[in-house]
Amino acid sequence: MFFKDALIYRFTEEIPTITEKALQDNEFTPCGRQDRSKYGWVSPADDLFDELIVEEGSLTIICARREEKILPVTVINEKVREKVRYIEKSEDRRVHRKERETLKEEIIFDLLPQAFTKSTLTHAYIDHKQQILVINTGTYSKAEELMKLLRDSVGSLPVVPVQVSESPAITMTNWLRGEPLPEGFELLKACNLAEMREGGSKARLKDQELLADEIEPHLNAGKQVEMLELEYDERVKLKLHDDLAMKQLKFSEDLISESADRCDGDKIAQFRTNFVLMSAAMRDLYSDVLGAFGGNRPDPMEGL
Repeated sequence: MFFKDALIYRFTEEIPTITEKALQDNEFTPCGRQDRSKYGWVSPADDLFDELIVEEGSLTIICARREEKILPVTVINEKVREKVRYIEKSEDRRVHRKERETLKEEIIFDLLPQAFTKSTLTHAYIDHKQQILVINTGTYSKAEELMKLLRDSVGSLPVVPVQVSESPAITMTNWLRGEPLPEGFELLKACNLAEMREGGSKARLKDQELLADEIEPHLNAGKQVEMLELEYDERVKLKLHDDLAMKQLKFSEDLISESADRCDGDKIAQFRTNFVLMSAAMRDLYSDVLGAFGGNRPDPMEGL
């Protein structure tokens, strides 16, 4: 598989040993009748492997699954209103807020066994060569959820979000002002701009030549880049955000075809090859993004 999003964390100390047994203690189990949600480890390759860890060269590949019961808020609220109307009419009294909350919890409890479930997978891999953890999400809360599960499983996870020496917002804004992009990067046709003050105006531009005159008034008004659509080395298109989140990754057809050609229909080989080729592209992208913003800036708490 090829990641659609990526949040990258770097290790500040030695990478902990991740074993099959350690992950088995937090292996995924489906929701029971009264569970709202369940979260745990599954095989990163679906039904291709039973193992919870796949090792491929310098990569350690893992995956977490979240299963949630689907209880529409509109259904719950309607059931609560029906119950409140019945009590107020039959007992000739008002139902106050605290009792409404109790009724709501009772209704949720009754509905849970009948609810459908939905599942989401979050893949991640450790690149031992670059000492980084790459998580297939653009949402920091989902990344934190996976990292908490990993900490619970292996005891510690000494990682911090990637920090750079120069402001990504200012640097990317300067690219729109005409400063040359680093080698390998090319502007595409989307960006988000925002004034750097509370309540400041925003602009979301799509299918727009980003060096055109129409952009200049936004920059002169003090807006800076929040997101910039880029192509890297003709291998990856992405939306790079000012917090270094990489979203809507699109790997080139050449890269995807190369993976398919190597494997000749072997699904296990395809899974492994996808990760090898993707991680190589991500390794180069990560290094050049760091370089574009002045290199890595150590965390001030590191080593304390």
